[in-house]
Amino acid sequence: QVQLVESGGGLVQAGGSLRLSCAASGRTFGAYTMGWFRQAPGKEREFVARISRSGTSTYYADSVKGRFIISRDNAKNLVHLQMSSLKADDTAVYYCAATQYISLAYRDYQYEYWGQGTQVTVSS
Repeated sequence: QVQLVESGGGLVQAGGSLRLSCAASGRTFGAYTMGWFRQAPGKEREFVARISRSGTSTYYADSVKGRFIISRDNAKNLVHLQMSSLKADDTAVYYCAATQYISLAYRDYQYEYWGQGTQVTVSS
């Protein structure tokens, strides 16, 4: 199993940038496909981005494509989400997630492990 802890959230003005980080425990971090999800108040949790075990393949929701970049450093057990050109609609709690079994996961139920979330608020 793996434990995930997100950090880096905060308040940012529209058009600004934030970098979220997810620290994972254990020695098998490279065996997990990693994803980022977000959930705004009153809305369902939605997929944001995914990165493969090796970090060579990424996939993004259309709503963030071209603005967000997911990356990972397996040597440091870290996953990052670099967010740029932020919009008010990006305001949400952002969650880091991991799955060992589904390499092309893009639904929340496909991920086994979740962090506690970090709040991102974009002001207009």
